[in-house]
Amino acid sequence: MNALVATVVAYLLGSIPFAYLAGRAKGIDLRTVGSGNLGAANVFRALGKGMGISVMALDIGKGVVAVLLARLITDDPWPAVAAGAAMAGHVFPVWLRFKGGKGVAVGGGAVIGLMPLAAVLLLALWAVVLVTTRYSSLASIVAAAAATPVVWAMGYPTSRVVFVAIGCAGVLVLHRSNMRRLLAGTENRIAFSRRPAADAEPGSPA
Repeated sequence: MNALVATVVAYLLGSIPFAYLAGRAKGIDLRTVGSGNLGAANVFRALGKGMGISVMALDIGKGVVAVLLARLITDDPWPAVAAGAAMAGHVFPVWLRFKGGKGVAVGGGAVIGLMPLAAVLLLALWAVVLVTTRYSSLASIVAAAAATPVVWAMGYPTSRVVFVAIGCAGVLVLHRSNMRRLLAGTENRIAFSRRPAADAEPGSPA
């Protein structure tokens, strides 16, 4: 019973659409701005650095809380299952007709809750790629591609390796349009000093 509760609560936590709520607070539907993605990168571009950082922190928090709650009330492998449920909630939120973000931040939060040392290494890799290239999507793709080998090499339990493998495969699939734009040289970069761009054209690359 505790395992079911942990999984359901994790999904509901993951499905809280902080990016959508941040946009609505400013009178903007982020699904019609920029990339149309309900993730922190699109918030950063459309609403500014402060709001983008806040949404990223909240999305990370969803993953952390989902895992920590599961660890409090149940045993392995259920915290890893809860981590996957939180990611699923973010990508397929019940409140928004199952159309959400790409799961990077909430997945990162889940990894923090499950495997803190691995999370530090992957976050460092993500940050280096982001700062040097200014491509948020490339940073997410590189970190997702590296995550499974990293957690496997560090000797984490099978349940956690499986969660990372499935979760990161999902992240890579959801970034396939970004991959095409990166290869074509049309992907948008993050401008760290840029002001909010709420009037960006709907559907522009992100």
